[in-house]
Amino acid sequence: MVGLKEELLKSIWHAFTALDLDRSGKVLSHNLCTVLNVPHDPVALEEHFRDDDEGPVSNQGYMPYLNKFILEKVQGNFDKVEFNRMCWTLCAKKNLSKSPLLMSDEDAFKVWVIFNFLSEDKYPLIIVPEEIEYLLKKITEAMGAGWQQEQFDHYKIALNTSREGLSAWELIDLIGSGQFSRGMDRQTVSMAINEVFNELILDVLKQGYMLKKGHKRKNWMERWFVLKPNIISYYVSEDLKDKKGDIILDGNCCVEALPDKDGKKCLFLIKCLDKTFEISASDKKKKQEWIQAIQTTVNLLRVGSPPPHKEARQKRKELRQKLLAEQEELERQMKELQAANENKQKELETVRKQLEAAAARAAEEEKKRLQTQVELQDRFSLELEREKMVRQKMEEQVAQKSSELEQYLQRVRELEEMYKQLQEALEDEKQARQDEETVRRLQARLLEEETAKRAELEKWHLQQQQTIQMTEAEKQELENQRMMKEQALQVAMQQLKQLELERKEALEQYEEVKKKLETATNNTKSWKDKVAHHEGLIRLIEPGSKNPHLITNWGPAAFTEAELEERQRSWKGKKATSE
Repeated sequence: MVGLKEELLKSIWHAFTALDLDRSGKVLSHNLCTVLNVPHDPVALEEHFRDDDEGPVSNQGYMPYLNKFILEKVQGNFDKVEFNRMCWTLCAKKNLSKSPLLMSDEDAFKVWVIFNFLSEDKYPLIIVPEEIEYLLKKITEAMGAGWQQEQFDHYKIALNTSREGLSAWELIDLIGSGQFSRGMDRQTVSMAINEVFNELILDVLKQGYMLKKGHKRKNWMERWFVLKPNIISYYVSEDLKDKKGDIILDGNCCVEALPDKDGKKCLFLIKCLDKTFEISASDKKKKQEWIQAIQTTVNLLRVGSPPPHKEARQKRKELRQKLLAEQEELERQMKELQAANENKQKELETVRKQLEAAAARAAEEEKKRLQTQVELQDRFSLELEREKMVRQKMEEQVAQKSSELEQYLQRVRELEEMYKQLQEALEDEKQARQDEETVRRLQARLLEEETAKRAELEKWHLQQQQTIQMTEAEKQELENQRMMKEQALQVAMQQLKQLELERKEALEQYEEVKKKLETATNNTKSWKDKVAHHEGLIRLIEPGSKNPHLITNWGPAAFTEAELEERQRSWKGKKATSE
């Protein structure tokens, strides 16, 4: 019921959008109840269409009424063609093109119904290029003409650049313009449209004249048989006005070929639960075609599959949805790769800035280190100069002390001379001894002073060595810091190279995804061709018209009435010219 509701909504949508529902909503609802065999509810209708402060009917307000009081009550016991014709009548006058078309209004109606069958399940309704190609191929094959794939590819490219698909009225204009049926007259185009309409809309799988054996009189009568997914109907003639009966098909039915008997050839038998039908085809080819078509229909009923054209439409729709999902997934992956690439670029830029900052800091620190080293060298030079000056002063003092010592020794000698002069006297001897003791004390003091000076010199020498050692330690520490910073710089450079490799890998992945997208597009085109070829193979060949033969003075004629009239006018023209 959900699929039926969607099919009904498409036709109603055309009528709904073409009418002014403030004035014509009741008319549309009444007509829908009539053609759909739904009981009328005048109270609900008047209540819904009352004119109050909330306004009469809006687009959103009419759909709940349509679903609740009409569509939910549809049982399927209505004439779909009559329903579609009612909706067509309401919307065709407003939307149908006024320009002359290579088709009648009846053909335009059938194209409109086919559009509703093939269009997408979203509003506003459109038919996508793949379904346009499928329909044009069916019509071209029904006309017996060759399909111009290159011409349609150019048209498809021009269509895809401007929109997603065509509306029903644009599709009618396209087929009626004769762009893809050049060289064909209106009658041929009309017959092709009718054949496609019978197959896609009326579910006619096969039709044609055959002989049927009666159940009571056992006589053979020619009947026009029409095969549908679950029934075979037979009529007096192909105008379908006088229906003689139905053969209900189900999974228990079977069809068998029979040998020729009673002067009848090309016989086959259709077995059902309650009846058996004997039928005679016109030739062996028609017999085999009917047996194969009926057996295929029974097999589909056994497995519960829809008719071939509906199953093919569903497969095309699923294929489009699958390709769309794959394309969206590829686009999502491409966006993710692009985002990842941008993140990598940002990370690389951040690392580059960090490296630049680290290099700047390292250069600044190296500059400071060199400046500190120069300052230390200058300080060491000053200290050395000071040491030299101190050493010179000490040398001068030592020289001075040496001079003083010489003077002291000279005085000692003078005293000794004096002592020698005073030795002779006893009185002077004691004084001489006291003077000698004084000299000894002075000498001891001088020695103590010399020892103190030597200790002071040793102390200065130790301080100088400690200062030199401290300078060497600071220099070694600065050298270690420089080595550590150089190692950190090398590690940062290795990380930069690693990030560059990752960026290249991301670009390679992006190229691979792009190639996969191109491959998916090529596969899509090849699958479309395969599906179209498959559908062309399974399309059932329908018999031609069975018009009575014309008789002339020379026997049966192989041309139509129109050709006879044309020949008669040509003969009269020649006769008039000769006179």
